[in-house]
Amino acid sequence: MKYLKLILCLLALPACLPMRADESLDELRAKAVQGDAASQYNLGLMYATGQGVTKNEAEAVKWFRMAAKQGLAQGQNSLGVSYDYGQGVPKNQAEAVKWYRLAAEQGYASAQYNLGSSYAAGQGVKKNETEAAKWYRKAAEQGHAKSQDALGKAYADGQGVPKNEVEAVKWYRLAADQKLANAQFDLGVMHGYGRGVAKNPTEAVKWYRLAAEQGNARAQNNLGTAYDTGQGVEKNQVEAVKWYQMAAEQGHANAQCNLGMKYAFGEGVIKNQAEAAKWFRKSADQGYALAQYNLGAAYDNGQGVEKNEVEAAIWYRKAAEQGFASAQFNLGSMYAAGQGVKKNETEAAKWYRKAAEQGNASAQFNLGLAYLTGQGVKGNEAEAVKWYRKAAEQGHALAQNSLGTMLAYGLGVAGNGLEGLAWLYVAKGSGDKNVDEKIASLEKMMERSVVLQAQERAREIAKEIQERKQMEAR
Repeated sequence: MKYLKLILCLLALPACLPMRADESLDELRAKAVQGDAASQYNLGLMYATGQGVTKNEAEAVKWFRMAAKQGLAQGQNSLGVSYDYGQGVPKNQAEAVKWYRLAAEQGYASAQYNLGSSYAAGQGVKKNETEAAKWYRKAAEQGHAKSQDALGKAYADGQGVPKNEVEAVKWYRLAADQKLANAQFDLGVMHGYGRGVAKNPTEAVKWYRLAAEQGNARAQNNLGTAYDTGQGVEKNQVEAVKWYQMAAEQGHANAQCNLGMKYAFGEGVIKNQAEAAKWFRKSADQGYALAQYNLGAAYDNGQGVEKNEVEAAIWYRKAAEQGFASAQFNLGSMYAAGQGVKKNETEAAKWYRKAAEQGNASAQFNLGLAYLTGQGVKGNEAEAVKWYRKAAEQGHALAQNSLGTMLAYGLGVAGNGLEGLAWLYVAKGSGDKNVDEKIASLEKMMERSVVLQAQERAREIAKEIQERKQMEAR
């Protein structure tokens, strides 16, 4: 929040207080010297912005202080900003809060917003979200757009006020109607996800576009995603790339990764793996886990960069340590094979487990195999069955084969030939070509009626898996 406030304070400085159109700098200075608070503030603003004079932040502070000491709210707020960001005076956020409060208590909306932001961030004052919301509300009720947006966020997240998404939408809309880009983006998100308002992707796109056209990078990325997926607008990969590019060039990590994906697959742009790797790197350097994974994969496969398994492991690890399951699985596989890292089956099992616990089917299968063979963990057939089953229920063909085998022959679980054969049928249907001999062997051992029951059970299992996938895709 404080970073945002810095941008807003620097790029949207307060306007000068009323002065004669023909008033010269010498006249303004003379009035300021004589103690006119408005002139002192206006002169400080000129020095702060370099308008009509050589920019001099220390001189600006001098005049802001004079105006502030006379009780002029605008001067108090501007002096607070100077202390907040160390402009013309040593940075002192506690001193900033002091001046913000003096101005805020006079009802000056910009100072109320700045004081709220200080409480929200715990800068210059003990963090207090309730107090932050209180000051945002005071400014928001005066029509201060940034405060309306901030109060909307407080309601959306339940910070300092009871969570109330309907109330959040109300405040976002008030700010969005004033053309505040951040609020337009926030309102788009609420419409896109159906939070506090009926879900409406078309309405979401409308607000994203308004914000994006003002240069809001988050909105540009979301508008790109809308075109990418065809949600709220007709699918158009070229248009998606256009908006991703705009956001990416502003340093938006998600957009950089999305743009990299477009180059990697040649969607909306000519396929270019080197360009894909370039954008993945920009995003990865900002700590974006998906991009770190993608950059690791680029090094792993030599796509757009020279193949380098050591470098691949480095990037997989960065993503894995952020909890990215696919990266955890790949890092585990590198430890298992000794590729890019020293072979270490214990470490492999560790990373497989982290990914498996997040539902990664390939990791669940590999962890099951580790328990079956005792590689990196103490052998445990029951535990192997447990992990095979989790992967099998997600449609993993090799896990279905392994689970069927263990069930059929009573390995780690009470033997159940019918259920085991059913899972082998399912594995075959999932594309495993190595189950035919197992199926034939079991069929010979069973009565025809049991085989028919196993086939019916297999159809039930396959249907359950399909239904589960459809539910997860929604």
